[in-house]
Amino acid sequence: MEEKVIAVLEKIRPQLLADGGDVELVSVGQDGVVKVKLTGACGCCPMSQMTLKSGIERLIKKEVPEVKEVVSV
Repeated sequence: MEEKVIAVLEKIRPQLLADGGDVELVSVGQDGVVKVKLTGACGCCPMSQMTLKSGIERLIKKEVPEVKEVVSV
């Protein structure tokens, strides 16, 4: 499952980099919870939670149905 999540993050990364941000995978739990760290401009952006839930989480859950939730740490 971790490899699938990494592949999705690689698809998302160019869009984040274009805005001066990035995302790092912290862990993929057996319970289906993916932990990521938003860095760069995304780390302090007031819209980061919307980016996380509406963008990153939505795409990961679409391509990796075993994922239940994506949280920022």
